Amino acid sequence: MVDEFKQKIAGEIALSPNPGRTIRKWREEFGLSQNQLADAMGISHSVISDYESGRRKSPGVNVIRKMVDAFIDLDMANGSQVISRYNPDQKLECIKAMDEFPIGIGMEAFISRIEGKNLNPDCPAKMVYGFTVVDSVKAILSLGSQDYLKIYGGNIERALLFTNVHYGRSPMIAVRAHPLTPAMVVYIRPETVDPLAVKLAKLERIPLVVTDLGAEEIAANLRVFREE
Repeated sequence: MVDEFKQKIAGEIALSPNPGRTIRKWREEFGLSQNQLADAMGISHSVISDYESGRRKSPGVNVIRKMVDAFIDLDMANGSQVISRYNPDQKLECIKAMDEFPIGIGMEAFISRIEGKNLNPDCPAKMVYGFTVVDSVKAILSLGSQDYLKIYGGNIERALLFTNVHYGRSPMIAVRAHPLTPAMVVYIRPETVDPLAVKLAKLERIPLVVTDLGAEEIAANLRVFREE
């Protein structure tokens, strides 16, 4: 489980369009200061700050490996609190479907495949590396903050698709409140979409998509990306 977790973190940093931001999200997820991480890696305190701010170019493989090892070693010394929250074999009740793509899928191709409409068309184009279908009502009732990481599967650069959406506020509020940000948010057959949800999507620069397809049909349509 620990090795899979390491690969997940390293992959997200290496593939992220903004590695500095991803490093910061994981550092904060582990509850570490920049100085604590730098000390564990045996590097200058300013280096972490430079990576996170973008003043220093993206870290290489060896630096990422050392960084991920530091995350895990410090967490183990603290009782493995973060590691214990990541269990890929435990499927949450609110997760209806989850899959990864072997390559990144362009935002427009993904939206076209699910016959969706982007309510935030001015956001930057993104690549999607997987998807998770989440029952929004069950997520609200049962999903604790320690479980939130599990809906991201193998990569945070994924689409989160929500069913049982009434106004669309709660999913976007949850997305904005958590340090991890998905590549896309999709509402499956929403009753309506509150303007607040669109505003939050614009603030987070996330595509907010609506579709009239059902969850099973969407999963079937997206399977073509898995087979490529």
